[in-house]
Amino acid sequence: VQLQASGGGLVQAGDSLRLSCAASGRVFSSYRMGWFRQTPGKEREFVASIIWTDGSTYYVNSVKGRFTISRDNAKNTVYLQMNSVKPEDTAVYYCAAAPTPTGRYDYWGQGTQVTVSS
Repeated sequence: VQLQASGGGLVQAGDSLRLSCAASGRVFSSYRMGWFRQTPGKEREFVASIIWTDGSTYYVNSVKGRFTISRDNAKNTVYLQMNSVKPEDTAVYYCAAAPTPTGRYDYWGQGTQVTVSS
């Protein structure tokens, strides 16, 4: 499975941004797709995930109500819609894939930088 993340950029606080993660290769319907983020000197943080089959979603508390994860089955693409962004959302965002709904994330994309100015 190959993952290609895109959509990062420089935005102002309060703006919106949509990240995309295109999956190629053998992506099965049982997969769980996730978004993570990381800032220098900190551990990678879970942001959101979605189960490919039923669309169940999970979010870290700090983004609930502002971010929305979704998927387009036909395009094998997962999105992260980021609304009302804050400077603390600044990070490199990574998409990842787990082969089962509860398994570990085995596949990772290359990351896309999101910078939010105040």
